[in-house]
Amino acid sequence: MRRPRPTLRLRLTLVYGGLFFAAWIVLLGVTYVLVDSKLPRGVKILTTTGEQSRPVLRTADGEVLNATEAVRYFSDEQAQLREESLSLLLTQGGIAMLVIGSVSIAFGWLVAGRVLGPLHRVTDTARRIANAQIADRSLHERIALDGPDDEVKELADAFDSMVHRLDQSFDGQRRFVANASHELRTPLTLNRALVELAMHRKSASADVKQLGESLLEINTRHERLINGLLLLARTENEIVERVPVDLADVVTHVVAQADRAGITVREELAAAPTAGDPVLLERLVQNLIDNAIRHNTPSNGYVRVMTRVRGGSAELEVRNSGPVIAPYDIPTLFEPFRRLDTDRLVTTGGAGLGLSIVRSVARAHGGAVTATPREGGGLVVAVTLPLTG
Repeated sequence: MRRPRPTLRLRLTLVYGGLFFAAWIVLLGVTYVLVDSKLPRGVKILTTTGEQSRPVLRTADGEVLNATEAVRYFSDEQAQLREESLSLLLTQGGIAMLVIGSVSIAFGWLVAGRVLGPLHRVTDTARRIANAQIADRSLHERIALDGPDDEVKELADAFDSMVHRLDQSFDGQRRFVANASHELRTPLTLNRALVELAMHRKSASADVKQLGESLLEINTRHERLINGLLLLARTENEIVERVPVDLADVVTHVVAQADRAGITVREELAAAPTAGDPVLLERLVQNLIDNAIRHNTPSNGYVRVMTRVRGGSAELEVRNSGPVIAPYDIPTLFEPFRRLDTDRLVTTGGAGLGLSIVRSVARAHGGAVTATPREGGGLVVAVTLPLTG
């Protein structure tokens, strides 16, 4: 954990306050030296005639003093006056320094806050963009700073220009993926029709039918890939229209239609209400369950699916048995077209987009997905979505 650092506003305030107190101490010292140099340090009384014992002075207290006593009396009074003057100068000057210094620090705090206000806007906007789960939504934000054309406004304008270019780049990338996927659907459909036509001819030999089945399997995988790319491009945008959905109902529907391939699927379902697009949420659950079934142990494999409400969120958890996965390999599971093993070839049916789509759908609904290796092999994937009443 990083140690807390003083803010720039606090540091500026301390610098202003420190400089003020230093200047005030120097001023007070100079004043003390000047006053001390001007105050007399002794009394000189000259007597030319008369006896020293003759009374020459009556004090305010009624005491009668002779010439010698009068000299001593004036010396004592002058020393006391000098001491009191310098002490009063230091005391009153110190009090004035504390009062004016406190006011100056408070004023410096306010001025520093006002000066640094535009920088706070830049920081807040950058933090919202960095923490936003939906890139399309966050990159639309701008600082749009008003005010004098100074260095801070120049920084804000440069930041807005950078975010605008990033927004255009991401938007163009999403449009390209969607358009390319749509364009690729037509030749794939045509290929399927031609292969099926050749396979169903009466004159088709066994070799032609076997070749047709292989081509159809490859074509099916390509169709899954195209559909996955389309779905991935779609889920980059935040879901606007939401309807109430219970994750337990979605799991029940998906498990009933899943091809279990000899894998035991256990359900531990409790109500987990959320809101979103039912089709996308069904795809999320389907991808998790299909992935857990596909990447499992050949014998005695199992998948456990749980839905519940925990920590103020609707949670879906899918855990399975399977090969041991290193913790440092977990982040790659959610990247498109990333595979951990080398035996997942074209014939395996996986497009490498399953968990990528899960993450995109979760983020589009304001949720998150995490994965942790299971001790003994397998994976535990948890999806949290906003809870609705």
